[in-house]
This record gives sequence, C-alpha cells and structure tokens, in this order.
Amino acid sequence: MFYLILTMVIAVLVFGPSYWVKHTLEKYSHPDDRYPGTGSELARILLDWADLQAVKVEVTEHGDHYDPIEKAVRLTPDKFNGKSLTAITVAAHEVGHAIQDRDGYLPLKLRTRLIQITAPAEKLGAAILMLAPVMMAVTRTPMAGVLFFAGGLLTLGTAILVHLVTLPMEMHASFARALPMLEQGKYLIQGDEPHARKILRAAAWTYASASLMALLNIGRWWAILRR
Repeated sequence: MFYLILTMVIAVLVFGPSYWVKHTLEKYSHPDDRYPGTGSELARILLDWADLQAVKVEVTEHGDHYDPIEKAVRLTPDKFNGKSLTAITVAAHEVGHAIQDRDGYLPLKLRTRLIQITAPAEKLGAAILMLAPVMMAVTRTPMAGVLFFAGGLLTLGTAILVHLVTLPMEMHASFARALPMLEQGKYLIQGDEPHARKILRAAAWTYASASLMALLNIGRWWAILRR
C-alpha cells in the first residue's frame, strides 16, 4: 500500500504540472478569433512600444520562446496566426523575455549562458542513457551499465536543473513584464484578465513541467537497466 501511495504521489507531482500547463493553454485557445489581431501582430506592437524594433517576430515549430542570441520572438503557428486569448497572452510573455534582455536582466543572462553550456551535455546525456543497457548486455557487467547510467544522469540532469531553477525568471517575464503591458495598453477584453493570469502562470511553468517529464524518462531508463 505504501508503494502504491508513493507511486501515485510521484505521478501527480510529475504529470500534474505538465497536464495543467497543456490544459490551460488549450482551454483559452478557443474561440480562436476572440481578438482582432494575431499573437504575432501584438508581439510586434509590444516590441515597437518597448523600443525593440530590431527584435524579429518569427514562426517556429519548436515551441514558443525568445532567442536572446538571434534577437527573435518565436511563436508556434497557433500563436503566431491565432487570435485567441492564449495566442496574445503567450506572445506578451515572450516579449517579456525580450524586455528582460533589453534591460540586462541578470537571471536571463545566466540562463542563456547555462543553456549554451548544457545543450551539448543534454544530447550527450540522452545518448549515454540509450547506450547504458547495450553496454551492460555486451560486457555482461552490471556495473558498466550503472556507470553509463550515472554519466547520462549527470549530463542530462544538468540541463533539467537549469530549466527548473529558472522558473522565477519565467514568472518575472509573465507578471513583471507581460501583464503590465497588457493592462496598461488595454489589450485585454474586459473580464479576460483573470484568465490571462492563468495563462501567464502556465507559460512560466512550461520549461519546469517539461523538465519533470524528462525526469520521468530517466526513471524509465533506470527501470530498463535493472531488468
């Protein structure tokens, strides 16, 4: 019974944030024509207002994000072309990161540097985890597999940790940058502010929830290794 309860608690802690983020963003993606302008159009307006004319607004298939190296706000097609509350709120969140960059916000600088360092390590860690069971089978030495797993955990875990510790920076982009812009510019339809707050909170948790899911994948590899 204890292990069953423990498993349920772990499942809630791991799956809960990811489900909540996805559910919140999808919930307010309808109706998809709630606002007169698209997420990309609002992003352009907010960037120009913040004197960031050089920052580009681009469409991407790799998740909504701000690229501080290329100076670009990138939105997935549903946000870039969408006119839903989710589309414009997420666009404002990503512009919030661009403003952090403009202001020399230290946590953003730190995260950018850490991502540059850990991105190769993340790929290496994933490769090591995949090779661990193979190494154990080939060498027939359990310790070899364990050592490979430990190496993968250290490298992949570093990248996961970066995402988890930058949650305060994400919250800052949402509530110290994006929300004030939406309120001051009166971009939100009356009554939408409480819902926009939920979306901004979900947007801030996106990387953290993804990191928790990555931890689950590490657990799966460990289970395979022990068989």
